[in-house]
Amino acid sequence: MHTNDGVTIKNHTADPQVTKADLRRAAWASSLGSALEYYDFALYSLASALIFSPLFFPNSNPATGLILSFGTYFLGFAIRPLGGIIFGRLGDKIGRKFVLLATIVLMGGSSTLIGVLPTYNGSSGDWYSAGAGIWAPVLLIALRLLQGLGAGAEMAGASILMTEYAPRKERGFYASLPFMGVQIGTVVAALVYFLMFNANQNTAITETWLWRVPFLASVLILGVAIFIRMSLKESPTFQKLEAHEQIVDKPLTTLLKNSRPTLLRGIGLRLAENGTSSIYQALAVAYVTSQAVGVTGPIGALSLVFAASLGSIVVPIAGKLSDRFGRVKTYRSFALFQLVAAFPIWYVLSLGDTVLTIVVVSLALGIGTWGMFGSQSAFMSELFGARQRYLGVSVAREVSAVISGGIAPMIGAAIIAAVISADGGPEVTGAGLGAWIPIAAYTAVLSLITVISTFFIPETRGRSLDDLRDAVDDPTLAS
Repeated sequence: MHTNDGVTIKNHTADPQVTKADLRRAAWASSLGSALEYYDFALYSLASALIFSPLFFPNSNPATGLILSFGTYFLGFAIRPLGGIIFGRLGDKIGRKFVLLATIVLMGGSSTLIGVLPTYNGSSGDWYSAGAGIWAPVLLIALRLLQGLGAGAEMAGASILMTEYAPRKERGFYASLPFMGVQIGTVVAALVYFLMFNANQNTAITETWLWRVPFLASVLILGVAIFIRMSLKESPTFQKLEAHEQIVDKPLTTLLKNSRPTLLRGIGLRLAENGTSSIYQALAVAYVTSQAVGVTGPIGALSLVFAASLGSIVVPIAGKLSDRFGRVKTYRSFALFQLVAAFPIWYVLSLGDTVLTIVVVSLALGIGTWGMFGSQSAFMSELFGARQRYLGVSVAREVSAVISGGIAPMIGAAIIAAVISADGGPEVTGAGLGAWIPIAAYTAVLSLITVISTFFIPETRGRSLDDLRDAVDDPTLAS
């Protein structure tokens, strides 16, 4: 036995038995939660770009309304670190299973309730036809905050649970499976929007009740996810922590005392992945459909369908590659792709060509962003020691989400508005050409930070998940 920060690490007994049925159930439980989170994420991204402005901020001009709409989008990210801390502490103190149930209810319930909100001025699709005035955006913001609280620990919990269940030599592949739920949720949300816009070509979707349907549909995924998670066993690693009385009373204190270097590295890893996810799912859609570029039709939904379809292939391949070549090399390769592709992709988006837009968004998301996604799950979990893993992964994920993903669409919307104003208005041909350069630069900077971060992290492939030390504190790991 040896000690670590005054805690005795006992020679543990045999691992709690994980059967193939347990592994399969854990994969489904994690994947459905991820599907719901990213269904909500893609749903809110598309709604922020396309419909929330006239429904909840109608007294603003289109450019300002878009900024306000993305402001509510940002608030959901801003609250996520708090959700990560609250539920991450619980995940390290009372178990992964309880938190995964709590977060899915909070997240799915909030998303469903958005579907019954009254709008600012009222419409034919409102149950409160007179309109709720200022209470409409207030209620939207409140539900977005609750949604963000739940999401702050959902993906961290799903990835940790699957990593702790998975066989050591295939950990990258199995841990990537919950991220397949990301593709499912994204495709479903995009298809729903695509079908709604095509079925409603003669009437603005904001003037009917149809915009509510995607949010109300969240309850279906929620019900299935709860049913499966109720029968889930606790993760083997947490069972051993309980058995050996190694659970700490103050996970946050332990994390800040022992894991600050690991947190900074984890945040650096996530900047490119989370930032470009928001940039290409929310901002790119708003950009190409704005007055600056002027692409019409359900381009955002179509782009996400193709991107997520490609991502569903790339994610498990990335997990496999991380098992074969290591977490660091695999992750760095996808981040480099995103860095090199940033300026060419945004230049193509500025041209306003529908087919090329779908192609480049699919490449950026399907290969760059979701390639990092697929190799990230096991990587992030292996970075942290067993006692503070849930909290550590949650905080690293969500702080990076605020810095990169949450604020990006709001900044981008301001850039688009400034370019249109400077160029004399939407009637000026080529008004969108000036906006793409700073947005591409922001994308490239986030990717560069992630690439640099990978040079300061040891290779974690196959390390013991029962180790109480963080990977950066383990001298046996190669840099």
